[in-house]
Amino acid sequence: MVRRFFIVLSLFFVALTKVYAWDLGEEGHFQFEKVNQNVYIMHGPLSEPNAANHGFMNNPGLIVSDNGLIVIDPGSAYSVGLEVLKEIEKISDKPVLAVFNTHIHGDHWLANQAIKEKYSDVKIYGHPDMITQANGEQGLIWVDMMVRLTEGKTKGTKVVSPEFAVNQGDVIDVDGQHFRIHSMIPAHTNTDIMVEHINSKTLFLGDNSFYHRMGRFDNSASMLGNIKALEYAIGLNMNTYVPGHGPTGKSETAVKPFLNYLIKVKEVVQTGFDDDLQDFEIKAKVIGQFNDYKSWEGFDTNFGKHINSMYLEIEKMAW
Repeated sequence: MVRRFFIVLSLFFVALTKVYAWDLGEEGHFQFEKVNQNVYIMHGPLSEPNAANHGFMNNPGLIVSDNGLIVIDPGSAYSVGLEVLKEIEKISDKPVLAVFNTHIHGDHWLANQAIKEKYSDVKIYGHPDMITQANGEQGLIWVDMMVRLTEGKTKGTKVVSPEFAVNQGDVIDVDGQHFRIHSMIPAHTNTDIMVEHINSKTLFLGDNSFYHRMGRFDNSASMLGNIKALEYAIGLNMNTYVPGHGPTGKSETAVKPFLNYLIKVKEVVQTGFDDDLQDFEIKAKVIGQFNDYKSWEGFDTNFGKHINSMYLEIEKMAW
């Protein structure tokens, strides 16, 4: 009876916690969960930005220091940032001292606006090319895209870009928390940084890695570079890996599944290229070999594009 009582009590507290988390209806309830020492992650939905999820889809990170907080990729819009701040305040009422943005894609950084509005002295870090792009056409493109995809739910969002540039090997000290920057570009974009929290041996991968979700590779990306970045990340032997989308975990779950997918795409495209096949012919021939990934969000939309992107890279190397 005692054991049953505690089981019921624990289920009650779990349910109560969800009630007070950010409620996005069918998309789910979202809050920060502790993953490593003083590190918390708010795992977002795996769906594309839409009206139901208000554009929220990434994995904001939170590190608690003695006198403040550090945020990694706060989210996709001003309105999302306000909700993320509410969830942060359930963990700690300390001020946000610093923000790191992992790359140019707006679903990760447009919530900077809400952070900066509340904490005007916050320092926001990003790759130098991200800063340039965010303050140029790309920043405005992402603002407009989020408004369109969410059917207006993100209206009012303005570009607040990083102000402090970081590069490969830089170590940033924020209130006794140490962050090492790993930047191997181009990979997912030509603006990527992976942020290592040295104190806890946690690596924030940005969109260099996904799990249960397929990302896109735009004209600035390199799938071959992405493979190298993930192999490098595994070699760092971190305790915890945080993908841009999908669950946090060890390298076996948070890095290797997407890395193995990329390597497999490379292998089948290289074979098809050597056999003088076109990209669409390769896709038709090999899609049955990717059954393990068909349940991943965005597979049907992105698989053919991934074959095409890899084909173009391999073709370019053959010139």
